[in-house]
Amino acid sequence: MQNNLNLVRFISVLWMTVFSPAGCQASTVGCRLWTEPQMPILSMNGDFVIGGIFSIHSYMTSEQNTYTTMPPQPHCAGRSVCEGGLRFARALEFIIHEINNSTDLLPGITLGYHIYDSCSAVPMSVKVAFQFANGLDPIFSDTEACLKPAAAAVSAFIGESNSTPSIDTQVSFFAIFQHSELQVSHSATCACLSDKRQFPAFYRTIPSDQHQAAALARMMKYFGWTWIGAVRSDTDYGNYGMAAFLKVAQEEGICVEYSEAYYRTQPHRKLERVANVIRRSTARVIVAFLASSDMRFLLEELARQPLPPLQWIGSEAWITHPEFLRFNMCAGAIGFGNPRSVIPGLREFLLDLSPERALKSPLLTEFWESAFSCTLKGRMGVQNCDGSEDIRTLQNPYTDTSQLRITNLVYKATYAIAHAIHAAICNNVLCDKTIKFTPWQLKRVNFTTKNGYQLTFDSNGDPVAVYELINWQFKENGALDFVPVGYYDSSKPRGQEFRMSSAISWLGGQTEVPVSVCSESCPPGTRKAVQKGRPVCCYDCVPCAEGEINSLDCLHCPPEFWPSTKQDSCLPKPVEFLSWDDTLAIILTVFSIIGVFMTICVIAVFFKHRASPIVRANNSELSFLLLFSLTLCFLCSLTFIGRPSEWSCMLRHTAFGITFVLCISCVLGKTVVVLMAFRATLPGNNVMKWFGPPQQRLSVLVFTLIQVIICVLWLKMSPPFPFKNLKLYKQKIILECDLGSSIGFWAVLGYIGFEAILCFVLAFLARKLPDNFNEAKFITFSMLIFCAVWITFIPAYVSSPGKFTVAVEIFAILASSFGLIICIFAPKCFIIVFRPEQNTKKYLMCKIPTKAL
Repeated sequence: MQNNLNLVRFISVLWMTVFSPAGCQASTVGCRLWTEPQMPILSMNGDFVIGGIFSIHSYMTSEQNTYTTMPPQPHCAGRSVCEGGLRFARALEFIIHEINNSTDLLPGITLGYHIYDSCSAVPMSVKVAFQFANGLDPIFSDTEACLKPAAAAVSAFIGESNSTPSIDTQVSFFAIFQHSELQVSHSATCACLSDKRQFPAFYRTIPSDQHQAAALARMMKYFGWTWIGAVRSDTDYGNYGMAAFLKVAQEEGICVEYSEAYYRTQPHRKLERVANVIRRSTARVIVAFLASSDMRFLLEELARQPLPPLQWIGSEAWITHPEFLRFNMCAGAIGFGNPRSVIPGLREFLLDLSPERALKSPLLTEFWESAFSCTLKGRMGVQNCDGSEDIRTLQNPYTDTSQLRITNLVYKATYAIAHAIHAAICNNVLCDKTIKFTPWQLKRVNFTTKNGYQLTFDSNGDPVAVYELINWQFKENGALDFVPVGYYDSSKPRGQEFRMSSAISWLGGQTEVPVSVCSESCPPGTRKAVQKGRPVCCYDCVPCAEGEINSLDCLHCPPEFWPSTKQDSCLPKPVEFLSWDDTLAIILTVFSIIGVFMTICVIAVFFKHRASPIVRANNSELSFLLLFSLTLCFLCSLTFIGRPSEWSCMLRHTAFGITFVLCISCVLGKTVVVLMAFRATLPGNNVMKWFGPPQQRLSVLVFTLIQVIICVLWLKMSPPFPFKNLKLYKQKIILECDLGSSIGFWAVLGYIGFEAILCFVLAFLARKLPDNFNEAKFITFSMLIFCAVWITFIPAYVSSPGKFTVAVEIFAILASSFGLIICIFAPKCFIIVFRPEQNTKKYLMCKIPTKAL
């Protein structure tokens, strides 16, 4: 297909080269053109001349060729001058003058310009391109044969505005005549032009449609539109752009109800058919990849009959065209446009136009006469211009510099060429205008324009794609206007290209995103069944089995996921554990801190009164060790709070087991000492020598060391580890610590229980020993509470669900710790603080003299 297209272009260009006035013939005076060269509409000489091709008129005159006489010179025609194209041409003038006045860029070198009108016609664009190659001299070779190409009249040229003439120009130059003039387009967006094998000297300052197509498709996906219509220009711009869009749209799961093509020169019945397809469609979103001229014809046709509300999605070619703001049916349209900019001094340059200046150029004369409906040359039947006309009063695209989008691309293209010439011919001091400039030097261009835009070209000759998301919104006066609502930057990572800046006004002034789907979403518990012979976006809804989500097929969620409320997706199950911000965890933490504070207070009281009889009589060394172990017991409860990890699971159980054994060992030591103290009062009994302080410390160490050994063996063989419990609840995950070895866990608990029962039995036996302050009875109460708590803990621990299992364990630790500190130390602190008269040796020994311990 592409080869056939190039062949057709080859034949057409060859025909034009031979039979058009730009063709050449050998003569006695050298190689000369068939006719006089076509002069530019605007020109200025310089050391380096930059060409410009802009669409300033709408049509090119054409007559039937007889092939027997020389065909007439083609020229442009149309109802009036295109003010936008004229602004581009005069902007090129302004920029050339600005560069010539610069002292930094091309010092001592002057740039000139030759600007032509392409009449929006491909043949005229190709003819002008050959004019650039041939120059303005009818005789361009002193040889008698036209075998050698002429020296190019321009160093580079800017244009064309459209993709198709740009393609034909490049095909003519390189595929046929091997010319190498640099072309920098300000508005040709076809992705095909990025192919450097076919178009090696083509560059552009406007992004490729490949980026725009991807951006449009991702915007469809972003707003949830899966059922759309598409219409395009039947040109390279429309066909290549729409093909790229449809490819990305298919990847994003978007279905196209119809895809129609139209070109303004096709019969009107083709336009009517396209309009009827749009009217009858069920898609509420339509993507229009159209040139502005084709879009105007389509909108005018659609305005003839009522049209259902449509959400228009526009390409950059028409979404910012002010002419279309009169079509209220496009209200709410969105699309990607080139960013707005400000070019300092351009507005003053454009408005510096008087009748005298206009008379110096046929083009400006035509513009002046068309704008003010008068004549400067005294034509019959037309009112003469009287000099009262003021160009500042005009409201048209020529004078409107508030939306400088494409004009800024002309600005960047001109500066890119100037920078490339500067890099080629200038050193740090001087510029040598005899050095030949080649298009390949544009690859190294990297600069920032005066209005703050950076420009570089990639290996394909394309710039970075940056778009402004434009929305058509009604102003307070009821007129439509362009409102930027966001940006798209292709250089950003995937998923971060869009940046929204304000709200979008949709069709009909709605604030809600319009819906455009072939079939409504299936309700929960159903799946999609694709309708035979239709796109995948059209389906019926079939009920799903229980517990499945609705998709193209009913699917079970993975074990760690659960269907959403609408049953349209699998969401991660919430993970539950006793976190620090949980109310229950906060309460338990508060009690733990209170326990630590109480223990510290008791330590302070005991330390202050460490020489008092009641402290000395109750084994002060073991008391302080017991208080230290109780502090650790209160603190170890905090290790059970928070997200379980490998280390926290091992720490919480081993810390609990060791601290409690240390605590119970101290209590057991105190109980044994009480019993032995009373036995030591019997005559001839010297048993206390075996229960002195060294023996007490050793016994506590041995009892604790046994628990340490049990914990080490447990951690070595099968330690606790974090575990996701998926069976307890269907809709959430319980994150808990698996015990690893159950034997190890119950061995730790069993050893604590063994010591606690032993201590309780001994304390119970010593509870009635005579003394004004018998510590054994308080130990008995503490052990009774301790055993009761842990006996009730076992069934509660086994039956508690989720995070409450951990809460029960923390409660058991705190309850038993509070029982120990209150039963053992509260009576002593009460006597020390509130009954100091009882804190005497005489009172403690009033009944039976005992040996102070």
